[in-house]
Amino acid sequence: MSWNVNGVRARLDHVLTYLSDTEPDVVCLQETKVEDKLFPRVPFMELGYEVTVHGAKGYAGVATLSKIKPSEVHCGFREAPPDKACRILNTVVDGVRIYNLYVPNGTKLGSDKFTHKLNWFARLRAELDATAKPGEQVVLIGDFNIAPDERDVWDVDTWKGQIHFTDEEHAALAKLLEFGLHDCFRKHNQEAGQYTWYDYRGGALRRKHGLRIDHCYATKPALERCTEVIHDIEPRKWQKTSDHMPIIAKFS
Repeated sequence: MSWNVNGVRARLDHVLTYLSDTEPDVVCLQETKVEDKLFPRVPFMELGYEVTVHGAKGYAGVATLSKIKPSEVHCGFREAPPDKACRILNTVVDGVRIYNLYVPNGTKLGSDKFTHKLNWFARLRAELDATAKPGEQVVLIGDFNIAPDERDVWDVDTWKGQIHFTDEEHAALAKLLEFGLHDCFRKHNQEAGQYTWYDYRGGALRRKHGLRIDHCYATKPALERCTEVIHDIEPRKWQKTSDHMPIIAKFS
């Protein structure tokens, strides 16, 4: 399961309630917004999870919770220089390499942050080339801050050329996927309008004005084991909740 929680301490009750109800084996949280020493580990440990975190003050931050202790843990990019924020948590759980990702937003076209986003994707591809193989079980999951195609935005004319839906971002994502990664959700569902994020503003949820920017990608050996991917809209309806919804990827 993956969920951009938009502040784990602010949404702790929501997250704990959801995990108690659904009991996923592995949980990838993004935008935790907390330093590692202040992460609320104990409530998750009481639910039976091993807690692995990579966070700092301010925005960003990722945490991976697993019922089985990871055999490997890598925080951030494995080669220097370090990332500007805590966005990557790479763990191996039960033989599957899981990249928990909070991809940079990019903020504005033509900005330094937009260039950083494109370069960030290139660095991640280079890391996969250096440390993994397409024939291994590798899963990349989290908030990618990109809507891959026209089915993934509520209005193409509104979003074309805007952040999250530019040719440059699409090319960067495509280059990453050329490693040998496949969209687990699209294996099972080809319909448009299957969003994972609704803005807090403008009644976006009520108007169904959303984007599909949270994804699960897998190499072929892992993809073959993927039996279902669910976008669970119910937690998005809760009061004072995240603007993202959980995505649940099931593997046999």
